[in-house]
Amino acid sequence: MEKFKTFKGVVAGVDRANIDTDAIIPKEYLKSIKRTGFGAALFSDWRYNNDGSDNPDFVLNKPKNKSAEVLIARNNFGCGSSREHAVWAVAQFGFKVVIAPSEGDIPAFADIFRSNCGKNGLLTIEMTAEQVDKIFQTLEKEPGVKATVDLENQKVTVHSASGDQEYAFDVDPVLKNKLVNGLDDIGLTLQYADDIAAYEAQH
Repeated sequence: MEKFKTFKGVVAGVDRANIDTDAIIPKEYLKSIKRTGFGAALFSDWRYNNDGSDNPDFVLNKPKNKSAEVLIARNNFGCGSSREHAVWAVAQFGFKVVIAPSEGDIPAFADIFRSNCGKNGLLTIEMTAEQVDKIFQTLEKEPGVKATVDLENQKVTVHSASGDQEYAFDVDPVLKNKLVNGLDDIGLTLQYADDIAAYEAQH
């Protein structure tokens, strides 16, 4: 897994709540046994017309958003089935970060989706509804606006024409360590390779 580094990238917003994993990647794309090539299928029912051509009205088909690296949506993102393909599709499109708000008892992300993101190097950031509203308002006025994501210092800075908007965020320290150091679950285990070998040698 690649180390998560501070970067500046385009923000694209899909202004919907309760986006489930079937919307993120429909079930017909789950037949592949490979873990590559899913980026083209991200939001395919919304991105493409019935004849397979691009839907020009969908946000990710807008010229300024085609290289987006920060995805922002509404609450309960990634609900539905536990398919890990949904995370692969988001990451393979080019997104490094997904931002969503929590509202009362409604979470920002479905638990399994959030967990799968962490295992695949995709950072999920929870904000307040008011903060997300403000970013969407900025996107409305300035499509293609960029943001700097600094995981080490746990802040997102949206660079709007009216001035930078800085948002602090919380992150589980264990997950932060994994992302900053590029460690998946296997990588974490291999940190103890010598101890494991010594234990095995005694048995």
